[in-house]
Amino acid sequence: MTGSDDRTLLHADRRGAVLLLTLDGPRTRNAIGPDVYTELQTSIIAAGADPDIRAVVLTGAGGYFSSGGNVLALRDSATRTLAEVTANTDRLNGMIKAIVDGPIPVIAAVEGGAAGAGVGLALACDLIVAGEMAAFTVAHIRVGLSPDGGVTHFLSSALPRQLALEMCLLGQPMPAARLAQFGVVNTLTPQGGTLEAALRLADRVASGPPEATARIKHQITTAPTHDLATQLEIEARAINLARFGTEAAEGLSAFIAKRRPDFAGAHRGTAGAAGRESLNRGEN
Repeated sequence: MTGSDDRTLLHADRRGAVLLLTLDGPRTRNAIGPDVYTELQTSIIAAGADPDIRAVVLTGAGGYFSSGGNVLALRDSATRTLAEVTANTDRLNGMIKAIVDGPIPVIAAVEGGAAGAGVGLALACDLIVAGEMAAFTVAHIRVGLSPDGGVTHFLSSALPRQLALEMCLLGQPMPAARLAQFGVVNTLTPQGGTLEAALRLADRVASGPPEATARIKHQITTAPTHDLATQLEIEARAINLARFGTEAAEGLSAFIAKRRPDFAGAHRGTAGAAGRESLNRGEN
């Protein structure tokens, strides 16, 4: 992405089996807009189709995750048509869905904090590593707006109703340490150590069996929409099919032999990402 100095860039770097995506907009604390929505969505979808990428870490440059939508751009959007602004929110929603629905885990490394749609972006990730001084601020109400980017969905799913309303109605920073008490933040780190901790966590995730990882992510994500009987059927079909796969063969053999499993080796010469994607999409 290219543009003026106030535009946020998206940098992509490979760290072995981990893809590191960094939001970089120093003048706006990594504000996000339509260009970022599209580029990030494209990057996540491409990562899900790459058999050599097993995890993604998403972070922000300059000691801050993302300030969400650019306030000046939001003000100017009132001069556009409803169709134009709807197209932009559709792109935001597409980015969020790509993270949630994709087959590989995405880990947010939140240094400093997140605000507005940046909170939705962090909450859309599968795991969150946050600095102990970080804060999450849903500040839409301060400018006469209601949250977007899935914020109300993620908060209401993870927090007591009163606490979710506190965040959205008051618009005050919520310390990462408090969110960690409810499991919204998985790991708290000393200030400045968030990215390295997230990369270590990503390495652990990336060393696991990719098809099983995709199945687990899909099952956990969709479980709230199913009753128990339906979820039991989904789990049974998935595990029964997996018994005949290369991942189970390697994992069980390694367990019996008391050695570390080589799931990457188990996929050499196999469908890899294609198998992972088909299991995530249709088998369960």
